[in-house]
Amino acid sequence: MRSKRLATYGWVVLAYILAVILWGAFVRATGSGAGCGSHWPLCNGEVIPRSPQVETMIEFAHRLTSGLATPLMLGLLVWAIRVYPRGHRVRAGAWLSLLFFIVEALIGAGLVRLELVADNASVGRAFAIAAHLLNTFILIALMTLTAWWASGGERLRLRGQGMVGGLLGLGLVGMMVLGTSGAVAALGDTLFPSTSLADALRQDLSPAAHLFIRLRVLHPIIAVGVGIYLALAATIVRSARPDRNTKRWARALVLLFFVQLGAGLLNVLLLAPIWMQLVHLLLADLVWIVLVLLSASALAQPAPQRGVLEPSPAYASLKPS
Repeated sequence: MRSKRLATYGWVVLAYILAVILWGAFVRATGSGAGCGSHWPLCNGEVIPRSPQVETMIEFAHRLTSGLATPLMLGLLVWAIRVYPRGHRVRAGAWLSLLFFIVEALIGAGLVRLELVADNASVGRAFAIAAHLLNTFILIALMTLTAWWASGGERLRLRGQGMVGGLLGLGLVGMMVLGTSGAVAALGDTLFPSTSLADALRQDLSPAAHLFIRLRVLHPIIAVGVGIYLALAATIVRSARPDRNTKRWARALVLLFFVQLGAGLLNVLLLAPIWMQLVHLLLADLVWIVLVLLSASALAQPAPQRGVLEPSPAYASLKPS
C-alpha cells in the first residue's frame, strides 16, 4: 500500500536529519563540542545561554536543530500508525527510526557529559565516535527504508537470496567499516591539523605519531578497496536482478562512489578544510542511502528458482489471451 504524502514527508524528514548530521560534523570540526560545557540538556547550566561565545552558539544551534527533529520523527510515527495497519513494514520502520533517533541523542549526550569533545584525544573518544557513526548509519538506513516502503517499495525477502544477498550484505558491512575509519580520520584532521601536504605525510609516517594520525592512513586504503568491491557487486546484482529500479540504483551507486573518492582525494590535497569535510560526509551519507535503496530494490524480488526458465517477452506476446 502506497501513501504518497507520507512518503514525501518521510523523504523530507530524512533530508532534515542529514542537515542535522552535517551541523554536528561542523560542531566537531570547529572544536565547538564543549561550547555548552559538560551540561546536557542545559547549556552551561542555562536553558538559553546568555552572552554566549561563538563555540557556545554553534553547539547550542546544533541542540536546537536536533530538538526540532524530535516532533518530526514523532509525526512520522503517528502518521504511519494512522495510515497503515498493525504489523505493516512502514509502521515497523517508523518505530525503529524513532528508537535509533533516541539512541543517537543519548550518544550525543554521553559525548558531552563524559567530555569526549573539543580537544579530547583519548581512545575512548574514538570508540564513542565510531559508535555514533554506526548508529547514524542505521538511523539513516531505517528512515530510507520507511520512506521507500511508503513510496510503494515491497518488503524485503532475505531468505534464499544466495549470492545477491551475500554481496549486498558484505557491501553494507564494508560501508560501515569505511564510515568508521572516516570518522576517526576526520577526528585526527581536527585534532592534529597539518600546515602542508608534506607535513601531513611526515605525521602519517612518523612512528611517534598519535594513534588517530596513524589510523588516518588506513582510511584511503579502505576507501579504494570498498569502492572497487561495490562497483563489482553492483554490476553483478544488476545482472542478477535486471529490473528498472535495481539497474538505476546500481548505476547511481557506482557513479556516486567514484565522485566520493574524488572528493576524498581533494580533501587530502586541501588539508581537510571544514567545508570539504562536510561535502565529503554528505557524499558518504548519499552513497549509504543509495546502497540501502539498491539492497531494498534487489532483495524485494524473490530469488530465481534453479531450473526454472522465465518465458521470453517475445514468447509471452504470442501466447493466446
